[in-house]
Amino acid sequence: MFEAPQLVNTLKILVIDLNTDRGEEIVAALSQDDTVTVVLRRGAGGLVRDLEEIAPDLVLIDMEHPNRDTIDALTVATAPLDRPVAMFVDRSGKALMQAAVAAGVSAYVVDGLRAERVRPVLDMAIARFHEVDRLRKELRATQTALSERKTIDRAKGLLMSARGLSEEEAYALLRKTAMDKGKRVSDVAEALISAAELLQ
Repeated sequence: MFEAPQLVNTLKILVIDLNTDRGEEIVAALSQDDTVTVVLRRGAGGLVRDLEEIAPDLVLIDMEHPNRDTIDALTVATAPLDRPVAMFVDRSGKALMQAAVAAGVSAYVVDGLRAERVRPVLDMAIARFHEVDRLRKELRATQTALSERKTIDRAKGLLMSARGLSEEEAYALLRKTAMDKGKRVSDVAEALISAAELLQ
């Protein structure tokens, strides 16, 4: 059975909250764990700067009603999608919720924030972030492999027509050349395609 990772190993959390009392309540709840460092900010106005200066492992945003400016700042700030973001809101519309998720929010909780809900939601946000990140990396690797495969196939086609080789012979020649030069087959294939384009 899958268990969400717990908050361990000196986790730095940036809390953004316009409500002073609630913000301090969140900080108090999270600060009970010695492995967690919490930094509180009173609004998302300098979110990009705060993310650069503080370099948090996780961002928690608490607001009564999210606005488009906050979502836009979040989109810019989390463009590399390099950290989990949890957002707690009292009220929300479907469009803002979708915009928040598109901006990289890992957990979007409507109906406010209570201290006892913070830890489980953050654990879930971290788990979801890591799962999405893993899928993103798998997709990039698959896209790269597909692109390399197309390049190799194109280079094989060039060798087959230029030298009258079979597909297996063309691939064997590419592979031997790659081994002799200490390069990857896809790099040799790309160089061959570039050279062929120059000769046209």
